Amino acid sequence: MLKGIGKLLAVVALCACATGAVADTFGTGANQFTIDFVPIAGDAGDLGSWPAGSGYTFTGVHRSSYRMGTFEITNDQWTKFTNSLGVPVTGAPSSAYDEGPYWTGTNVPTNEVSWYEAAQFVNWLNTSTGHQAAYKFTGTQGQSDYALDTWSPAEAAGGTNLYRHKDAMYYMPTEDEWVKAAYWNGASLQTYATKPGDTLHQGDGVSGTGWNYYDNGYAIDPWGPWDVGSGSEELNGTYDMMGNVWEWMESPYYSGDYGTGSLRGLRGGSYIFSFGIGLASSARNVEYPYYENNHFGFRVASEVPEPSTMGLLSLGGFVLLRRRRP
Repeated sequence: MLKGIGKLLAVVALCACATGAVADTFGTGANQFTIDFVPIAGDAGDLGSWPAGSGYTFTGVHRSSYRMGTFEITNDQWTKFTNSLGVPVTGAPSSAYDEGPYWTGTNVPTNEVSWYEAAQFVNWLNTSTGHQAAYKFTGTQGQSDYALDTWSPAEAAGGTNLYRHKDAMYYMPTEDEWVKAAYWNGASLQTYATKPGDTLHQGDGVSGTGWNYYDNGYAIDPWGPWDVGSGSEELNGTYDMMGNVWEWMESPYYSGDYGTGSLRGLRGGSYIFSFGIGLASSARNVEYPYYENNHFGFRVASEVPEPSTMGLLSLGGFVLLRRRRP
């Protein structure tokens, strides 16, 4: 028996890379898939303020450690979610659900996805693994009356994030969480999400270096998003937080504006934006949550598993694997 466990631990250990990334498993059978996460350390202090006039103030995450998705969610992961859900991904308003991905490659980031669609994906990640749904919907899932609502302060994360339930395991990152994972080097916010010694440059989608953005021409031919992870590893172990597709933020664009249809932020730029417009830490985009676009996608963030689970990670993640089985 010990010999069998040893083999299993060796396999599970392969899920962790040098940056500490660990893969969580979702779904079953042909619709099973994994999402890789990298750890982002918590910090009790102020992580810095934003330059005056930018319209956004980065006040720091002021919370315990969390995990950021290593890659953007792909078409393959989205398809396996829709197959597993068992009902249509739809709701109110209908305009948030009336487009399929324009770019159809298996491993390109899923696109033409609205904030509401991303929220339903995240909720399924939670409920299919025995966790609390992150986002509150009323009505019947799979029907046209399925509409976003907000949590009460007693239910809300931190008592103030009315979109996210305090007990959710998986969620879309807030803008602060996203910015920290992309640009925070432990002492300050960088302009770009490059690792020490690296420089911002276009990639080709083949060599495994660079980023997918516009610079006197598109990075790849034919132009569009490339398979996630085709470029350079970034500052904190992520890929494609600069370029490829814009990524939805959980938080409202205007601080405290928690109307269900209020504007949401997007970050990271895309394959059609230049480094000066979309890739820098000062760059923001904004859109209504029902909007779908072929260069809009998202990634998922997560809480860190309970201390009782983390205490056995030295065993290669065996308990983590057991914990996440359906």
